[in-house]
Amino acid sequence: MSLIDEIRQNASVLNKQIVLPESGDVRMIRAAAFLADNGICTPILLGKASVIHALASETSITLSSKVEIIDPALSDRLEMYADHLYNRRKKKGLTEAAALEIVKNELYFAAEMVIHGDADACVAGAVNTTGDVLRAAIQVIGLKPGSSVVSSVFLMSLPDGRVITYGDCAVVPYPDKDQLASIAVDSSRTHAQLTGTEPKTAMLSCSSKGSAIHERTELVVEATAIAKSMAPELQIDGELQFDAALMPEIGSKKAPESAVAGKANVFVFPNLDAGNIGYKITERIGGATATGPIIQGLAAPMNDLSRGCSWEDIVNTAAVSALQSN
Repeated sequence: MSLIDEIRQNASVLNKQIVLPESGDVRMIRAAAFLADNGICTPILLGKASVIHALASETSITLSSKVEIIDPALSDRLEMYADHLYNRRKKKGLTEAAALEIVKNELYFAAEMVIHGDADACVAGAVNTTGDVLRAAIQVIGLKPGSSVVSSVFLMSLPDGRVITYGDCAVVPYPDKDQLASIAVDSSRTHAQLTGTEPKTAMLSCSSKGSAIHERTELVVEATAIAKSMAPELQIDGELQFDAALMPEIGSKKAPESAVAGKANVFVFPNLDAGNIGYKITERIGGATATGPIIQGLAAPMNDLSRGCSWEDIVNTAAVSALQSN
């Protein structure tokens, strides 16, 4: 069974409610139908029921009664959601009238559903930009305790059956030491949550244990120390070069006292350049399958999609989101 099949199966026993706000896109409707028909979760589409059903009919999609449809404009939760947003943002100059208009937006309404427990998670980004999705998530849901930044991971399913985690490959361009530490801790916990295996987390660098001295390697060293203090129960070590983190025979030479070197299954890149390049090399040359980006660091799950995603990608991200919400 593949990783994504396992994730779908594990999600199906949780009976989570996942809101899909971009109902004007047929990919969202098709994904909602599949999620409901296969019992992966209860999908919630936002929009006018007549419009959604018309689009479904035009594209030969059958929506069962298991797919919930909510029109934000008619919701009796609208004023409560607006009041919540106003209280969160009034110090930034937001007025009550403006808050009411904002929560009518599909992304903000969906985020309010999640933070109020009216949905367990949100999946968006097929239509809206990453910036729009994350802005709504941060303004409404906010960061979870202990996280200093919203970041992401990719689950990389290797041809030999192993699953490793890469972070951050999609969100934070140049994290400072505190942000990098937060990314390491969150990536470790996301790996454990989604794969069910113990994380061994390598803080990657061009240096292994002082083999090179530079302000960028020192940042990784400092971030490693912060991450260890944040989560002493986790196995996090660095700075390590990728080969020293991955390969036992090299790890034992370059970092013989490390419990992570040569055994890592979570790899934290020092910046977005390295992370994005690294996951694409692993995918395109290494033959791995990438699942993500999976957003982490929020108080509740709100995941972002590529605007070029398939309906299957939406299904998979909804399943991941269900596990994250558990």
